[in-house]
Amino acid sequence: MIQQSASPHAPVLIDEVIEALAPAPGDVIVDATFGAGGYSRAILAHGAQVIGLDRDPTVQPFADAVAADFPGQFRLVRTPFSGLAQAVAGVPRLDGAVFDIGVSSMQLDQAERGFSFMRDGPLDMRMGDEGLTAADIVNTWDHGPMAHIFKLYGDERQSGRVATAILRRRSERPFDRTLDLAEVVEKALGGRRGAPIHPATRVFQALRIAVNDELGELSAGLAAAEAALSPGGRLAVVTFHSLEDRIVKAFLTERTGNSPAGSRHAPVTIDPRKPSFTLAFKGAREAGETERSINPRARSAKLRAAVRTSAPAWGRMAA
Repeated sequence: MIQQSASPHAPVLIDEVIEALAPAPGDVIVDATFGAGGYSRAILAHGAQVIGLDRDPTVQPFADAVAADFPGQFRLVRTPFSGLAQAVAGVPRLDGAVFDIGVSSMQLDQAERGFSFMRDGPLDMRMGDEGLTAADIVNTWDHGPMAHIFKLYGDERQSGRVATAILRRRSERPFDRTLDLAEVVEKALGGRRGAPIHPATRVFQALRIAVNDELGELSAGLAAAEAALSPGGRLAVVTFHSLEDRIVKAFLTERTGNSPAGSRHAPVTIDPRKPSFTLAFKGAREAGETERSINPRARSAKLRAAVRTSAPAWGRMAA
């Protein structure tokens, strides 16, 4: 098992990710969610070079430490997944890419980031330092769009009731603190403190996904990795909930040529005999009992991996 240095964020399924990526001296690999550098360090220890991506400005000290420990092997690019193509522009060969989807434990632990319903902080939830905040959504969005994201991104069955409660309270004063919103959500849902998860969990998850366009960024990142990876390059993606996993599974099913045959009248998108990926292994790998007991974040983690073929990237072949 790979030993990690002390870090505020423990990388999940690290041994399985390294096995899937198979880094070797001279390889160039993108760590698309640098965070505290857990995956990057493990990859660098095998002699590969790493291009780290992260839109969070607070990761810079971790990046500086990695660069100091592995001189000439690492660089960080401040960008979300959708900027992967620009980040690797000019790199003659890309041998791997790894994505760790969702919020990191160190972001949850920083009350001032506004991700947690357990710590009081500004209602922000941005992984970067630009754009829409969670406060913007709950203070300005209409009932319908707000209820929609609570249902779609959080699977909150009482999404309409929560949206109604938020609109009612904001008519008195706007929301600006995490615990304030969590309390309103809890009251709207009947204070289900005996439930397996906190009453505000799903609403906070939905807001975080909407604020950061996480699912859109995931789709864009997968497509960018497909286009940038060299033949034989490896893709590894770790997800933490069904929405993410469904996107990755559908992407790989499509790109490996295993999608059900479509209508003969539909536009041709790719020659099914020339898939752009082959699966590294069937299905998804999950954390073992030991890792789950040590790292609660690993309980819902799934790893899917594939190898880039020599076929062109997915694209329309006919209008």
